[in-house]
Amino acid sequence: MHFALLGPLEVTLDGRRLALGSIKQRLLLATLLSRPSETVPTGVLVTALWGDEPPASAAANLRTYAGGLRGALGGDGPWEGMPTTRGGYLLRVPPGGTDVERFDEAAHRGRRALAAGDSALAREELARALAMWRGRVLEGLVLPDVLAAWARGLEESRCHTEEEHAQALLAEGDPSQAVLRMRRLVALHPLRQRAWAHLMLGLHRVGDVRGALEAYRTVRDALVRETGLEPGPELARVHEDVLRQRATTAGADSPPQPPRPRQLPLATADFVGRKDALAALDAGLDRVDGQAPGVVITAVSGMAGVGKTTLALHWAHRVADRFPDGQLHVDLRGFDESGAVSAADALQGFVQALGVPQARVPSGAQARAGLYRSLLASRRMLVVLDNARDSAHVRPLLPGAGESVVVVTSRNRLQGLVASEGARALTLEVLSTEESALMLARRLGPRVAAEPDAAADIVALTGRLPLALAVVAARVADHPAFPLHAFAAELRPTEALLDVLEDSDAQRVLAWSYLALSEAAARLFRLLGLHPGPDLTLTAAAALAGAPTRSVRPLLRELTRLHLLTEHLPGRYLFHDLLRTYAAALVRAEEPPPEVLRARERFYDHCLHRAHAAAVLVQPQWPAVMPVPALPSNDGDRARDADTALAWFAAERRVLLRTVTQAAACGFETYSWQLAWALTAYLAPLGLWQDQRTVQQTALAAAERSEDRVGEAMARRLLARADARLGSLDTAEQSLRRALELYEQLGETTGRAQTLHNYVELCYMGGRLSEALAHGREALRLYGLSGNRDGEARTLNAMGWLHAAEGDYRAAIDHCTRALDRQRQAGDRNGQAATLDSLGFAHHHLARYDRAVACYEEAVDLFRSSADRYHEAETLVRLGDTLVVTGRSTRAEEVWERAATMFEELWDPEADAVRERLAALRGDEGGDSPESSSHVAR
Repeated sequence: MHFALLGPLEVTLDGRRLALGSIKQRLLLATLLSRPSETVPTGVLVTALWGDEPPASAAANLRTYAGGLRGALGGDGPWEGMPTTRGGYLLRVPPGGTDVERFDEAAHRGRRALAAGDSALAREELARALAMWRGRVLEGLVLPDVLAAWARGLEESRCHTEEEHAQALLAEGDPSQAVLRMRRLVALHPLRQRAWAHLMLGLHRVGDVRGALEAYRTVRDALVRETGLEPGPELARVHEDVLRQRATTAGADSPPQPPRPRQLPLATADFVGRKDALAALDAGLDRVDGQAPGVVITAVSGMAGVGKTTLALHWAHRVADRFPDGQLHVDLRGFDESGAVSAADALQGFVQALGVPQARVPSGAQARAGLYRSLLASRRMLVVLDNARDSAHVRPLLPGAGESVVVVTSRNRLQGLVASEGARALTLEVLSTEESALMLARRLGPRVAAEPDAAADIVALTGRLPLALAVVAARVADHPAFPLHAFAAELRPTEALLDVLEDSDAQRVLAWSYLALSEAAARLFRLLGLHPGPDLTLTAAAALAGAPTRSVRPLLRELTRLHLLTEHLPGRYLFHDLLRTYAAALVRAEEPPPEVLRARERFYDHCLHRAHAAAVLVQPQWPAVMPVPALPSNDGDRARDADTALAWFAAERRVLLRTVTQAAACGFETYSWQLAWALTAYLAPLGLWQDQRTVQQTALAAAERSEDRVGEAMARRLLARADARLGSLDTAEQSLRRALELYEQLGETTGRAQTLHNYVELCYMGGRLSEALAHGREALRLYGLSGNRDGEARTLNAMGWLHAAEGDYRAAIDHCTRALDRQRQAGDRNGQAATLDSLGFAHHHLARYDRAVACYEEAVDLFRSSADRYHEAETLVRLGDTLVVTGRSTRAEEVWERAATMFEELWDPEADAVRERLAALRGDEGGDSPESSSHVAR
């Protein structure tokens, strides 16, 4: 027997079409087929047949229609294909028994082939899937809401399959068919940007450039009119390709697919219940499956530990395949004592997951939000925003248009989102008694059935809170010989309880879990409440405890076993919100203040000396600050080479950012500003100027509060660098002036030289070349006095570039040659690359083209060996300029193509200028050479 729903409802048996009876009978069959081989509740069937106002005889009438349907499908004799089940009806459907299932399977095979690069197989399978459609889903029936939502989901899947089929047609060199199919699709769905992109590409490849541009104007007008937004990046890129004649090759590959992030964390394996909540989430999903796109937001709220995250992740994994463009997830830590994840930080993670390189992420939260919304406007994604503080916290993370679904979890009811953004409110309560018992049974097995009264007592005493139940179950599981009633008795006393969960009977379970720890583990648990978060390592825990790692490792295992700590990544641990608050309260109440200060000092000492060692490896040419002497207990491992130092910084960046702030707030000002210096050695080369500004502002306040003039001078200098790069030149200059005053008072020659070098960069950025040269000369003199040859060399290169900018190329060569000699002796590979680039520029303008080419090529090799792709691309552009002048246009085109590709991968706007160069070269027009401030900065 085969059931066909992708068109008029039909059932065939051995090639013979069966008569299905009345409209009500066909609606009953369709509703059962929407959930094949699953029990469909009687209430759902009644609503499907009669809506919200069923007749009093609805149940009896339903039995009549069910009997008639059995007769139609099974003949006059008994038929086991449609049994009555508890609470509803079930229709048994064999594998492959519906055209819906066969469509899904063929479409899945096609998508898999397309992802693997097999466009021929993809075209075949996707065409097979689309051929199963005979019209609209259940055409001819007036669909009730429950079926209409399901049908919209199928129609959405059909649209995606059409788009993927068009992509395969384009890859197979059949643009005319792609144009024909996409014209039909956009006529029905005028805001589907991916379909318009395929249509434009197909029109261009058949030679209809005018038609492709007209298609772009049509969809842009529709998007602006309907959503107020410009086309997304994929559609804009295709438009740019058409304008620049980059999509004319008939057999060219289809547009590269954007990244499809899969960020959902692992969901718990013993999820129970929550049927109503899951149905409410499903209803939100169904709202976007069809012809009226729009972002759907569900705000899941409830008390801490009630299972909001567990529900969101369980549901998200269950429906992940409905979101072909991927899933995003962030834990916002809205109630973390050490501070929530800011919208700016969350947006940075999101846009990087969507393919934007870290160095090209905008510095401001508003700019990041705009980029994020542009990236999501043409995508269908699931976004899970976990542990939000309030509506304002989460609002910048909401997509502005498109067909994405957002699930927000929070202890806050998020009424602002409900009122202003139209979010659907879903309040999560504690588990029911039956669900709680099932959760215990899943974790403890037959012990629950053996002692049902004791199990019921545990359920009641934990307040049916999932977090509390999990902690208790872990304790019970560790003692398989103990009877359950013993654990129930331990839960009954009310002494020594912490009021962490407001108005909850589950408060006692946290204190009870803590009291069950060994003495050493309990002390560690308390001290971990001093850590700023968001997560910690074994060595950080050992520093707080003042104990060797070999002693602390089993204590961490003990905390993890009792669910008081979670190892969310190998070797990295985090608290649940409640437990972090609990630990912080315990350390205040139970640890003597001197011990709290000693623990903080050990932790800050641990962070500083590891960060300092890593900074020296990452930036060996920087004059290093002299850190406070390490404590005797601080003898742990440090990074041993630049690669491990970079990896350590990447893993610890969020912790170090928080530690700078916490150390300053707790009276450890020297640790704060010295740690900020070390962290800047990682932040500055990556262009993370906003982070550098933040830590240096904190460092400056700490140094001023402690009247530490060395720290103040250092912080002002590094703060000025960040301010300048973020466009605040006046503010940066004020900081540099004060830094110079402080270094002069301190008699610190190297510090003055460094500050003047930064002044050179600032003046160049402001167009003050003569002043920049004057500061450079003084910096060079001071570096000479202090014997800092690395500083001398980099300042010589900066001055050489300034001379070149003024047109004095011979002076530029003199300065840069002296710089290069010193850099070669010191092994400063990145400095050599920058200086060789400056030399190439000067030789080019003196018509010494062979020397210019040699300098540029060596600079490119050195930049590549140090993974400095941005400056490698800049040098390739200038190399191309010289090659054009010497008549080597073919090679110039090759290096410019490499440079353009690099800039595009870095999302740098310089890519457009290089593409213009390429277009001019192909038209024999030539181009001007760009100048950069990077020579001054490096």
